[in-house]
Amino acid sequence: DLTILVLIFLSVFLLFALIKIFHKLWWVPTHLQYLMSLQGIKCRPYKFVHGNTKEISAISKESMSRPMGLSHEICPRLQPHIHCWSNLYGKIYVQWYGPQAQLVILEPELIKELLNNRDKASHKPEVSPYTKKILGDGLTMSQGEKWAKMRKLANFAFHGESLKVSSLDYSQQYFS
Repeated sequence: DLTILVLIFLSVFLLFALIKIFHKLWWVPTHLQYLMSLQGIKCRPYKFVHGNTKEISAISKESMSRPMGLSHEICPRLQPHIHCWSNLYGKIYVQWYGPQAQLVILEPELIKELLNNRDKASHKPEVSPYTKKILGDGLTMSQGEKWAKMRKLANFAFHGESLKVSSLDYSQQYFS
């Protein structure tokens, strides 16, 4: 009797685990792709488990194998997948990093609206602890009230009048 109960428990647990994996790795991405297409946002086709990461890797390797031209246009070299796919799908599209969707916005007005973020509609993604140790807890990593205070300090420090005064002090101190 006990072994049957253990087997039933394990099989129910395994069934729930499989349903959860199926939900996260297939159902959510395909449903999100459907919802985005209803809003008119084009999506890269979702590939089970790995998303578009294999394509991104292949496009990057191919781009790095060719010499770079003598121009200031570096986007095709640094992020060739975004350059290639924006030509195919437009300035707003969805790409996949595994089961995680990433909305790519290349429209300057929408980017400006997102960066203003007055209504807190978007937030910075969570970073790994190692990245946080490298970058610290400064302006680039902070959010909310802390970001607003740090931004105000940075604006004041790099304001034209402040820089003029500090450059005059520097030049008088070292060149007189």
